Amino acid sequence: MTYFGFLIQFLIVPLFLLAGLTWWDQHRNIRLPMTLRSWPLGIVLGLHIIIAVIYTTPWDNYLVATRVWWYDPNLVTGIILGWVPLEEYTFFVLQTLFTGLWLAFLVRRLPGKNYGSNPAYPQLRLILPLLVGLIWLGAITILAVGWQPGTYLGLELAWALPPIMLQLAFGADILWHYRRLVLLSLIPPTLYLSLVDTLAIGAGTWTIDPAQSLNLFLAGRLPVEEFIFFLLTNTLVTFGMVLALACQSRARIPAMIKNLTNSDGQVVKTT
Repeated sequence: MTYFGFLIQFLIVPLFLLAGLTWWDQHRNIRLPMTLRSWPLGIVLGLHIIIAVIYTTPWDNYLVATRVWWYDPNLVTGIILGWVPLEEYTFFVLQTLFTGLWLAFLVRRLPGKNYGSNPAYPQLRLILPLLVGLIWLGAITILAVGWQPGTYLGLELAWALPPIMLQLAFGADILWHYRRLVLLSLIPPTLYLSLVDTLAIGAGTWTIDPAQSLNLFLAGRLPVEEFIFFLLTNTLVTFGMVLALACQSRARIPAMIKNLTNSDGQVVKTT
């Protein structure tokens, strides 16, 4: 299976379906709830695509350059940017679109009777980033001691967890407020992409280096690091889009700026 063949079958075709459903919703005037309409959906999705490409490109190039994973040169177009084939950059865009449109499909259908209330449990903005930070320190330790089987896991955790910590520090309570939407937006795309990734690995489209991975397999075939990769990347997209769309986030930004600067324009320490 060629890489573009994989993209067409398992991402582009579902994207056409999701895009059609989005168009149909707009045709029937089914809109996002007012509390999740802080910014236009198209702008939010477009910004996430740009961020995904910019943030993922150096990391993914490093993985290929160090042979953490590699692709079959006979199954790609041969257009290489850095160490990574064009198809990989296309995947960054398509995955973000896929997860984002799935979230948009769900948010138009999930009941939102409590969405207008203020988020509870503000302490989550401190507790959850600290817990995630401990996992990040564990990943850095794996890389620092040079434990080779933990290389792929350490690299993906070290790369993905800092922005997740920032998202949680800004709005863990908001994400908890929309927890049903977050979970239903996150879990199905992660399971689907993990399944089709298993097919691509089985077809030899790309290969994970057994020496730099834990050699733990889900369902006997999928390297656990690949599942974690899709879980992390979909978390970044889901958290980011919910926080960008939520009206509670937009109301929070001026207060944060006000807390950061006093009336003289001097930076002050926030509590």
